[in-house]
Amino acid sequence: MALYHFHVGQVKRSAGQSVIESAAYRAGERLYSERYGEHSNYTRKGGVVYTEILLPPHAPHEYADRQTLWNAVEAAERGKNAQLAYSFDIALQNEFTLAENIALARQFLLDNFVSRGMIADLAIHQPDREGGIENPHVHVLCPIRPLNPDGTWGAKQRRVYRADGKFDAVPTTDWGRTETLEEWRKAWATLCNAKFKDKGLECRIDHRSYEKLGIDQAPTVHEGVAVRQMEARGIATDKGERNRWIRSANTMLRTLREKIKALTGWLEELRAELDKPQPPTLAALLSDYYDARNTGAWSRKAKVSNLKRFAAAAAYLQESSLHTLDDLQARLDLLRKRLSDVKSSLDAKHSRMKELRDLLRYADQYERSKPVHDQLNAIKWKSKREQFKAEHESELMQFYLARRKLADGIRTAEWQRELNSLAHENDAAYAKYKALRDELVELLDVKYCVDRALAAREDKGRLSRPLTHEL
Repeated sequence: MALYHFHVGQVKRSAGQSVIESAAYRAGERLYSERYGEHSNYTRKGGVVYTEILLPPHAPHEYADRQTLWNAVEAAERGKNAQLAYSFDIALQNEFTLAENIALARQFLLDNFVSRGMIADLAIHQPDREGGIENPHVHVLCPIRPLNPDGTWGAKQRRVYRADGKFDAVPTTDWGRTETLEEWRKAWATLCNAKFKDKGLECRIDHRSYEKLGIDQAPTVHEGVAVRQMEARGIATDKGERNRWIRSANTMLRTLREKIKALTGWLEELRAELDKPQPPTLAALLSDYYDARNTGAWSRKAKVSNLKRFAAAAAYLQESSLHTLDDLQARLDLLRKRLSDVKSSLDAKHSRMKELRDLLRYADQYERSKPVHDQLNAIKWKSKREQFKAEHESELMQFYLARRKLADGIRTAEWQRELNSLAHENDAAYAKYKALRDELVELLDVKYCVDRALAAREDKGRLSRPLTHEL
């Protein structure tokens, strides 16, 4: 099944990230960071089937070496919060062979990135199809800082002075513009669709978001093969849990929107009918409906039940100040807005809860691996230090990773309190969501009764069919 995923982010020091580590992970290689004095070893990572560095003509030839390139990028960026590289994650198509996907990815990068003077470090992943999972994709890292025509690193920004003597910092490239990203996203979809057509396939992909396509639902987050494999083995993940919640919320919202749409359409028809001289009120139509039910009722018990239902419906209309069709339409509009607001609030809470869980996980990782790092610092002899590093490489890598992720400090208790508070707020928000849904059910019940009453009035006060079976 054809799919579209084209995500771009940044590798930046402010987030505790290392571009050497990012490049090593994507390429499945062992790279040495001159800035941090440590190796990032991902040679055991599976699923990496192709890697290549695409250089523009003016780039130094030595940048074709991954370690040389990214150490040069690290050296060129001196700021502690420097932005190092653009990171692209692009889904390939299961309908294409590996060779076709490689050729398609290279063509796209040469036409859209390298032609602009960008360096593109690509790595194509095609993980083992464990449990029938197919997820070919390409990772691309591009330095943010451009190259000068002589192959040296250029400036990211330039000063443009205003009439008042002050200046604006203007990017020297268009690589970070929203319009450029949209152009790339469209170009990738166009390239894939042309390949689908060449192969005689009917499937197509679209680069536009749900919002631009007019689809009112929240997109799921990209899981990746590792998450999918864990989920297939029955191991719950944060991304899996979030996507399950998003799908459930989308299903619920889709059902509610369909009902609201149907109710809105009925209201438009009803408004046209009630615009005639002496239009009936909602209360009058409800009275007609239950009077008709009592006419066909066979027992006193059924009549009492009808009376109770009418009283409850009339009370709801009175309490809700729903006297006319305009009132009912206004309530529907308000309900629609409240549902949207609650959903936005729930989305924001879930995003922050995921961030807090990640921080707590790194804090635990830091505490568990710190004793090993302390032991390393206590060793004075170089040979013994190297031996200890080799023996405890995994623990030390975990420590360095956690330390970078927690560069702003460890506040475990604060994070846990916030997470607990958000969990309580989430429960309250969902309860509010459920209350809004229940109100919609009340509105649909009123709609049904009024609809039957109008049909009866058009048929000279008689129901189109017996109602005794509804008692």
